[in-house]
Amino acid sequence: MTENALTVGGVSHSFGALRALDDVSLTVPRGRFVALLGVNGAGKTTLFSLITRLYNSRSGHIAVLGHDLRTDPGPALAALGVVFQSRALDADLTVAQNLGYHAALHGMARGAARSRAREVLAAVGLSEKHDARVATLSGGQTRRAEIARALMHRPALLLLDEATAGLDVRARAEVGRLVRDLVAREGMGVLWATHIFEEIEPEDRVVVLHRGRVRAEASAAEIAGDKGLAPAFLDLTGAAGEAEARA
Repeated sequence: MTENALTVGGVSHSFGALRALDDVSLTVPRGRFVALLGVNGAGKTTLFSLITRLYNSRSGHIAVLGHDLRTDPGPALAALGVVFQSRALDADLTVAQNLGYHAALHGMARGAARSRAREVLAAVGLSEKHDARVATLSGGQTRRAEIARALMHRPALLLLDEATAGLDVRARAEVGRLVRDLVAREGMGVLWATHIFEEIEPEDRVVVLHRGRVRAEASAAEIAGDKGLAPAFLDLTGAAGEAEARA
């Protein structure tokens, strides 16, 4: 089996005259946390939409666990878990009901789904919220529940698009630590889209995306050098990035 959970090669995408992605290539190895770093409008969400087939990719190739999204979409999407920026849980249902509905969409038997729900809720520290309505959860708890839902079918690749949006500093740190623990424990690849420099650790692999183009792909420590990640990012993206970047 391929060592890469995700391979993106030469992908471009336009909305009319707007070139949202321009010849983007990157990899997410299995068992690695990769941060996709870029300001709002850099193309991060467009790339996620192509990986999840919300948009159709007409150039380049995207593969999940070696399965090409264009020619072999079933196995590719089955190996994918997603946490989008916008909240996606049904607030009127319990956490367990939300997880069970997701499991049913993936064809999981009811008994196996119940067992897996208990397992993933324990993994994200929400065992006591099994029967709680989502509307009663805090922002950080809701994010953890969404991660639990994405893990129900045992994905090899987990995508998180601005997963800490709207969370306070403490909850943001907890979600980041949780995802890194899952990478170490379950060996899946993670692509974490963010514009927040503090969410990135020195050993993380970082892909700098700006105006639809990859400007760097290396460890955070290598990109930061002696000056730090934020100044290095501004150097890579130029004055436009400096005006928009938010630490």
